Amino acid sequence: MNIYSRILITGGRGVLAYAFKQRFDPMNLDVTYADRAVCDVGDEQSVARAFEQIKPTLVINCAAYTNVDQAEVEIEQANAVNGYGVGALARACKTHNAMLVHYSTDYVFDGTLSRPLQPGDPLGPLGAYGKSKLLGEQQLQQFAPERWLILRTAWLYGPGGPCFPNTMINAARAGKALKVIDDQHGTPTFTFDLVDATLELIHRGAASGVWHLTNSGATTWHDFTAAILEEFDLKTDLSRTTSAEWKKLKPTSAHRPAYSVLDVSEYESLTRQQMPQWREALRRYRTEIQA
Repeated sequence: MNIYSRILITGGRGVLAYAFKQRFDPMNLDVTYADRAVCDVGDEQSVARAFEQIKPTLVINCAAYTNVDQAEVEIEQANAVNGYGVGALARACKTHNAMLVHYSTDYVFDGTLSRPLQPGDPLGPLGAYGKSKLLGEQQLQQFAPERWLILRTAWLYGPGGPCFPNTMINAARAGKALKVIDDQHGTPTFTFDLVDATLELIHRGAASGVWHLTNSGATTWHDFTAAILEEFDLKTDLSRTTSAEWKKLKPTSAHRPAYSVLDVSEYESLTRQQMPQWREALRRYRTEIQA
C-alpha cells in the first residue's frame, strides 16, 4: 500500500500543519488536517474514533502543548498531549498499520554539553514541557508501530500562526522596547525546511529511529531578534538580558537549556543535502509572509 494513500495530520491548525498544507496541496493527496474537534490527541477515545473514520496510512503528529512556562503549572495537561497522547497515537497506528511521524524538542536535553547534540546523547529535561516531550518519546517507543520517526527540532517558527518572530515583529511595530535573553544558544528552524526534511526521510524509507532536524548554524534569542528586526527593517530599543535576570523578573518561568544546538549531520549524511542556514531561512520566512 502507498504510504501516502491517506494522511492524517494532527494539530491541523498550527504553523507546522500550515507548512505541510503548502507542500501537500499541489500534490492532490488525501490529507485530513485534524483539529482537536476531529482528533484530540489528549483523548484516546477521540484518537480511536478519528482512526476508524479516516483509516490513515501515514500520521504526522503536529499536535503539541507548546506553552513552555505554563506547562510548569499545567503539568497534567502537558503530559496528556505531549506524553500519553503520543502513546495513544502509537497504539492506534500499530492497530491500523500506519506510519507515525512525531516531533520532539531540543528541550529534552539539559544544556550542559557545549557541542552540537546527537540523538544518542544523555537526556535530562529541565522543565515540565521538556519532561512531557520526553514522556512522548518514551510512549512512542514503548507502543511503537512498525514504522515510526521521532524528529527532534528546535525554536520552530513559520507563517500560519503565532511564533517568536511574529511576536517580536508585532512588538517592534507597536514601539515596544525589547529585552531578550542572550545566554541560551540554539537554532531557529523554519517550518517549511522542517517539512521538506521530514518528507525526505519518509521518501528514503527511514522506517524508524530518532533524528535531529533543524536549520543549520546557531544563535541566541537576542541575536535572532536582532536578525528579525534587520530582516523586516524595524527599529526599536533592543537590549540583552540573562536567564538568571529573566528568572528573577518572572520567577514562575521554566528553566531552559543554555545550549541546545542539535547535530543534524546524520540527516545530511543520509540525504547528502545540507540543512539551510538559519539566517537564510529567516529571509525566506519574510518573503513568505510578505507574499
